[in-house]
Amino acid sequence: MSRAYSDIAFTPVVRDMQTQMGSRAGYEAFDHTDDRRDQLGQAEADFIQARDSFYQATVSETGWPYVQHRGGPQGFVRVLDAKTLAYADFRGNRQYISVGNLKTHDRVSIIFMDYANQRRLKILGRVKLVDEAQDPALVARLEVPSYRARVERAFVITVEAYDWNCPQHITPRYTEVEVRAVLDDYQSQIKQLQQQLDAAQHQMAQAAPLTKLGEGPLQLVVTGVRQLSPRVRAYELRDVHGQALPQVRAGAHLDVPVKLASGAVSHRRYSISSNPTRRDAYEIAVLREDAGSGGSAAVHETYQIGLVLACAMPGNDFPLVHADGPAVLVAAGIGITPIKAMALELQAQGRDFVLHYAYRSRQQAAYLDRLERQVGARLIRHDASESNKLDAQALLRDVPAGAHVYVCGPQGLIQAVRDAAQAGGVAPDRVHHEQFVAAAPAGQKPFVIHLAKAGYKVWVSAQASALQALEEAGVDLPSGCRTGTCGACAVKVQSGQVQHRDTVLTPVLKAAGLMCPCVSRAQSEELVLDL
Repeated sequence: MSRAYSDIAFTPVVRDMQTQMGSRAGYEAFDHTDDRRDQLGQAEADFIQARDSFYQATVSETGWPYVQHRGGPQGFVRVLDAKTLAYADFRGNRQYISVGNLKTHDRVSIIFMDYANQRRLKILGRVKLVDEAQDPALVARLEVPSYRARVERAFVITVEAYDWNCPQHITPRYTEVEVRAVLDDYQSQIKQLQQQLDAAQHQMAQAAPLTKLGEGPLQLVVTGVRQLSPRVRAYELRDVHGQALPQVRAGAHLDVPVKLASGAVSHRRYSISSNPTRRDAYEIAVLREDAGSGGSAAVHETYQIGLVLACAMPGNDFPLVHADGPAVLVAAGIGITPIKAMALELQAQGRDFVLHYAYRSRQQAAYLDRLERQVGARLIRHDASESNKLDAQALLRDVPAGAHVYVCGPQGLIQAVRDAAQAGGVAPDRVHHEQFVAAAPAGQKPFVIHLAKAGYKVWVSAQASALQALEEAGVDLPSGCRTGTCGACAVKVQSGQVQHRDTVLTPVLKAAGLMCPCVSRAQSEELVLDL
């Protein structure tokens, strides 16, 4: 006994081609088998009735083949018995090519596809077209009450042969129902894990007091830690009592306490990168700089889930301007943190914007995957590893009228954007920037700080700021931006000449003897501070 499929499909010409190509021996077993495969079994019936579409081929009276896609609700193809399939012919574009072909040749070839599991079933058969007037009970049986489509006739197919095809070259694809089922399962698992995490955190809180750092009025607890890139780590912060957090706007920052290697508690300012509409949690992202002042390294080493941070209230020195015009957002490296929040706020407001994100490589680009999902085509990538560096002049050559430009990143980028904006005719009051590191002019000289109250001296090298030197010496001095824009670290100078580099102290305050040690230095060899 041979398989019905090979009897029909393996014509003499086909068999000769198999011989020439060396595959005939592999199909020889089809001619000597007890499995005729001309009647559908339960596996085939279940497979067919789980499908919501198939491909059907017919042949015209001129010999031309015609392949048509047929679709409907899952299970619209019914297995009436081991030799018979039937389905309702829903009205389509009314070309009637398949119906016309079948009036001449009743042969049909069908392929049922299961893309998700890379399976396909091929059927060869003969078709009988049945109008409602001929057999109203059959047509009624094939109707799908929940599917609002007009049934014109029934296709009744007598199965002559079937064969399962190999999974080669079938690209997995998934229906909305299949995707939803997987997502629902994941959502259920996430919910269970969140419940377990909440229970564990509650149990930990009951078992032992949480470690606290700082003395600020806003009590936040670290509830999540994520590695965004090899050097950037995100920290989720929630109210220690589970209350709603103060409302913030894009560009807001948080001054958080950090315990330096010297043991001194200092403060570092980080942009709030989470969606400004959130009241349940803030997120900050910290780039570890081992050659820096030690603050970022301390955050990476000491911030753990359960740590309570007594922070200052959020501030905002870099807000979005209330304007009707579009916004051009520019970020490089860790400068993406406030810019990300800006993009989300602008999107929620329905305002026009574009986001240019420059990074060294995709692996080092914090938040890139999220931004791709959240803002889509509004995100323009500048990947240096692909020779696609950001060109500020080209970027701002044709800025839309009324646009405001927001830039955050290294000093070089900020200056390049400001210069390009000026060249492009963008007014200075429409260019807004925030920098994370103060620009250090060349030729800095070392000097000595004399602490009048403590009674000892601190050496400030040419490479370090006065604030860094004081912190390394164990002096607990408040600080915030570390770029001379907030004034949090301002101290009184009793004697000595100061080279002021901040942008926050007024002439009156400077004349009163205040200086910002995060950026300002000594012109004289020594400064005496009221510390």
